Amino acid sequence: MTIRTEPVPARTDVLTGQQPPAAITVGGVRKLGLALTAGTAAWAASMFTVGNNPTDSLGLTITDATGGLFQLGLFALLAVQVRTRATGLTKVARGMLVVEHVLLAIATLWSVLHAVPALRDAAWLVPMDIFWPLSMLGMAVIGVKLAITGRWKGVVRIWPVVAESWAVVTVPVFATFGSPLADYVGGGHLLIGYMTLGVLLMLRPQLTGAR
Repeated sequence: MTIRTEPVPARTDVLTGQQPPAAITVGGVRKLGLALTAGTAAWAASMFTVGNNPTDSLGLTITDATGGLFQLGLFALLAVQVRTRATGLTKVARGMLVVEHVLLAIATLWSVLHAVPALRDAAWLVPMDIFWPLSMLGMAVIGVKLAITGRWKGVVRIWPVVAESWAVVTVPVFATFGSPLADYVGGGHLLIGYMTLGVLLMLRPQLTGAR
């Protein structure tokens, strides 16, 4: 019989099944929820009042400008999802959020550039336009993954599926019917989906796992 004198190897499975804490406070979630709410409200208001792609006295495309504000609100939502590990702990789950950041960054850049009349018809800007629907479809995938993963609880676990179905619901309406019907459908879906999600994050931030 031999006697072991070296230290017992450290357990590597003690945390199995446990979830790491969120890297954000409830106050942080509330602030980011406010950003999502404000950005969504701005874009929805422009859809209801001026429609798709009108220009103001400065020649800036109002819907591009307010769409850019909405996209900044989406970055706020992504920040909450990243810091709460909302899609899960695997490399693939975390990679989804990285890919979405890239898609959304290009889409946001398109909104900024397309709002400038001198650049609006530039040929090199056309390929970037596809990143708008791609970024929204990416958000839809994230919403489904978030609901399946279940790290967010209660109503905020389900509501991202509602909010992030915006592209699935509205893009076909835009393609088939155009304005003004698509403006009302798109604006209404924003209020029901993303704006409500922003309000929920402000009112119930603890459901994301924040402390």
